[in-house]
Amino acid sequence: MQHRKIAFIGAGNMAHAIIAGLVSHGYPATMITVCSPTPVRRDKLAEQYGIISTSDNITAVKQADVIMLAVKPQMMKEVCEALQNQADFNQKLILTIAAGIPAQRYNDYFAHELNLVRIMPNTPSLVGKGVSGLFAQESVTTEDKQFAQELMQSVGSTIWCKKEQEINNIIAITGSSPAYVFLFMEVMQQKAQQLGYDEKQARELVLNAIEGSVALAKSQGDIAFSTLREQVTSKGGTTAMALEQFYNGNLQQVVANAMQSAIDRAEEMEKLF
Repeated sequence: MQHRKIAFIGAGNMAHAIIAGLVSHGYPATMITVCSPTPVRRDKLAEQYGIISTSDNITAVKQADVIMLAVKPQMMKEVCEALQNQADFNQKLILTIAAGIPAQRYNDYFAHELNLVRIMPNTPSLVGKGVSGLFAQESVTTEDKQFAQELMQSVGSTIWCKKEQEINNIIAITGSSPAYVFLFMEVMQQKAQQLGYDEKQARELVLNAIEGSVALAKSQGDIAFSTLREQVTSKGGTTAMALEQFYNGNLQQVVANAMQSAIDRAEEMEKLF
């Protein structure tokens, strides 16, 4: 990919994941700056990856070709407004990984029509297995879109959203879904411990079962998940009895409702910030 000067505004987990992915793929560390008001996290990143650390957002933004906004949604307005009129944003690509803030709102925050791409990554990006949804404003060039895509491919796979509203769908499908899986694993571990396994044994049993299931599904190409489920389930057997409990609890509707709730909350947030 192209090598441009990147300024990360924010030094949280997702910034960490993207920086780690870039550096591991050979991106020059000296072209990456991380900005945060407190030194602990940013200095740790600088020490670990050889990047530049600073508390000076304005200087970092002036010097950067690409600005990655990696702060919490409730902090975004204040952070962006402090950068108004501090640089020529016509020459810069703005990337944001915040949920719930529409692209047009950033134009208001900066008091400038931006070349902006919204990105919705997820936490498996920390281990290079992320999924990121991207949406670009019409002003973004093909070259800038390619840069944004290749940047996020350093921490996993990507999918482009044709309409901005689709970003909220990505939140429900991939952004929030690690928590769904972890909740399922948590409950399985608790039951395993009730059955007499210690905490470590129970954790390993669940981890290996989930990992093996994912590996099996990937090895089967495009075979439907429903078919894979049927292959595990003998009529009248133990698995059938277990699944009956899920069906009785209307698991399908519970999952669908949960995903829709994530979408609804993202839409609510769009009105708050």
